[in-house]
Amino acid sequence: MTNKMVMIASATCFALLAACDDTGTSNASAELTPAQQACLRDVASTTNNSQVVVLSSAFSEAGTQVTVGVGEDRAPWNCIAYSDGTTAGIEFLGDEGAL
Repeated sequence: MTNKMVMIASATCFALLAACDDTGTSNASAELTPAQQACLRDVASTTNNSQVVVLSSAFSEAGTQVTVGVGEDRAPWNCIAYSDGTTAGIEFLGDEGAL
């Protein structure tokens, strides 16, 4: 009976780990959502810097909020992406006095 309990506990742990959703940074473009891709595109265009990475994102029916890191220091920029591929609210989130 002990082996059966260990197997059930192991299966439960595996199922819980498999259900985890990582909302962190992803370097593989195949793993990026269309909203994240749109924000990367438009933040890169706005900042004239192609070195961009998703720092975080939060999905919403109204629009997905994406925080994009720009440059080597990953300066934080905000972006809202919509389901039609457009973006808005692109703005620097850091301290401009520190630039």
